Amino acid sequence: MASPKMFDLSGKVAVVTGGNGGIGRGIALGLAEAGASVAILARNEERNRDTLAALEQTGVPAMALKLDVSNRKTLKPALEAVERNLGPIDILVNNAAFAILKGVLDHTDDDWDSVMETNLTSCFLLSKYVVQSMIARKAAGKIINVASVGGYKGTPIYPSYGVSKGGLLQLTRCLAIELAPHHIQVNSLAPGWTTTDMTDWIRNDPKYAAVKDEMITRTPAGRFAEPSEMAGAAVFLASHASDFVTGADIIVDGGFFIR
Repeated sequence: MASPKMFDLSGKVAVVTGGNGGIGRGIALGLAEAGASVAILARNEERNRDTLAALEQTGVPAMALKLDVSNRKTLKPALEAVERNLGPIDILVNNAAFAILKGVLDHTDDDWDSVMETNLTSCFLLSKYVVQSMIARKAAGKIINVASVGGYKGTPIYPSYGVSKGGLLQLTRCLAIELAPHHIQVNSLAPGWTTTDMTDWIRNDPKYAAVKDEMITRTPAGRFAEPSEMAGAAVFLASHASDFVTGADIIVDGGFFIR
């Protein structure tokens, strides 16, 4: 029988990259409200402090580390710092990402590399390091990759972002197969259009007004999501309720994808 205990994350330790704003903050607060201790790893120290204060108000242990996930050398030490302060990591949410609004012809090599390093390579490396710790402890675990409906559909506006998210969806499936024998579930959460800094361009730039109207028209819910609306799916994927769910893509988009 389903019960609230299936979604209880008390005693669990979660890491959320890019957890100081937007979807990452919404997920971090949702995990904390479900009882998990939460570490946010993100670049902006002021936002880190603000989100940490909000996490602490839920009554769970929490911490914030300044981290640029594109700096490979800092990733493993950051996870080790979390384990020293909060305990062994049970849940990893790979959320940090950004987009460059340039078509292929205008994309530089550095543009492409920076998006892939942040949106995809960091997810591979962080997952690898977290899993090494889980397996050494013979502990079950959860990895949640925050993908995007943009990983399914082509676009001339942000091709590198779309490719990185499509790659993340495939990474989810590959990790899910390899890690299932270790009782580690790996799933992706694919948000639709959400009210965040990353979508400021489409929501507020008159140049993209027609694109915005098209997105809302194609969304049966008739609006953009709020970051907090991603928390429920994240808690499900982080909890015992999803112990037999792995390699899945949970789309949270108000119905955008079905049109």
